[in-house]
Amino acid sequence: MRQTRSRSRALLLISAATFFSLSVWFSTNAISGALEVEKSIDESSIALLTIAVQLGFVFGTLVIAFTNLSDLINARTMFAISAVLAAATNLLVIPLESTPMLIAARFATGAFLGGVYPPAMKIISGWYTTGRGFALGTMVGALTIGSGSPHLLRSVFSENWQAVIIGSSVLAVLGGLVLKFLVADGPHDVRGAKFNPRYLLGALTKRGPALALTGYLGHQWEIYAMWAWIGSFMLYVVGEKPLLDDGLELASALTFLVFAFGAAACVYAGVWSEKIGRTATASIAMVVSGGIASFVGFLSPDSTVLIVFIVVLVMIWGAAVVADSAQFSTAMTELSDPVYRGTMLTFQTGIGFALTAVTIWLLPIIRDSSGWGWAFAMLAIGPLVGTIAMMRLRSIPEATMLAGGRR
Repeated sequence: MRQTRSRSRALLLISAATFFSLSVWFSTNAISGALEVEKSIDESSIALLTIAVQLGFVFGTLVIAFTNLSDLINARTMFAISAVLAAATNLLVIPLESTPMLIAARFATGAFLGGVYPPAMKIISGWYTTGRGFALGTMVGALTIGSGSPHLLRSVFSENWQAVIIGSSVLAVLGGLVLKFLVADGPHDVRGAKFNPRYLLGALTKRGPALALTGYLGHQWEIYAMWAWIGSFMLYVVGEKPLLDDGLELASALTFLVFAFGAAACVYAGVWSEKIGRTATASIAMVVSGGIASFVGFLSPDSTVLIVFIVVLVMIWGAAVVADSAQFSTAMTELSDPVYRGTMLTFQTGIGFALTAVTIWLLPIIRDSSGWGWAFAMLAIGPLVGTIAMMRLRSIPEATMLAGGRR
């Protein structure tokens, strides 16, 4: 009973720390309109700021892996240091004026976030052997709502974009302190072996890990481009109007709700993955998200009824697009040698986030040439590929290693 209480407390605190620390991820997306005016940054450069964070994250995770920092530094310490440094580089958005320097600052923020998200997954795995899908789902839910928190800050501080940057940085520092000083290492923590490319190549020739990776890449093709540009789409749908008199900007508030629905869906999907299996849970989520992505952008907000319908669809999309996320990471930990769990998660995360740069860059180009419909429909390719991979994984013997045999 004491162990159950301890791990529940650890999950709560790790999730809170992740929520706080990931608030700097989309901080510039939430204030993109202000940056265009204040710093003369065009929309293509806003995309580059987001892509810089993604590529910085890949760089950070790979540096940590190849230098074996995860063994040299305790995961909680690494999380705390990285969160504080990400907060500091996030603040540079305020004084910097040139676009190249802003891109460099966002790259640095992403690199330091590479020391936040993967260590958090490792710490969670140290507390959970059973129920790991639920635990990682809860943590990814915290990541989701943390990523959306700048939109809430923007909604509240609609006339003060600097407050969004400062607020997200304060939250990131708080997250680092919470994880460092209030969370202990779990009883099932496994000291990772050195990053081993040879093991990696060998593991990826096996059907189980290869299909789990393919499913994850399909998921990543869609999710971060959707997250990066859904604020602009909501502005297109509802226009520039306040929610309450002169406060709470409606488009930003609705965008935050997209992330909030996603956070709740992550926890719910984590629970169901332990009942119906990882592959089934991930496939259902991808069918829903891919289905909505394929047509929602073609709907025109010409009337109040259509606007409400579009908003409802986007909320469902926000839930489905991330509900499957934790299941890919959990599947990879279950299909891999525990000693090389960190190697597999690092590679999966790194290559997945590198792929996100492609769709984040591509989406506004397609939107400008062909409209929101085809831009979002392009994202549906990912869930289609991911669902096929998950259904294939479910059919092979290795799937019995997932979710206690529930596949």
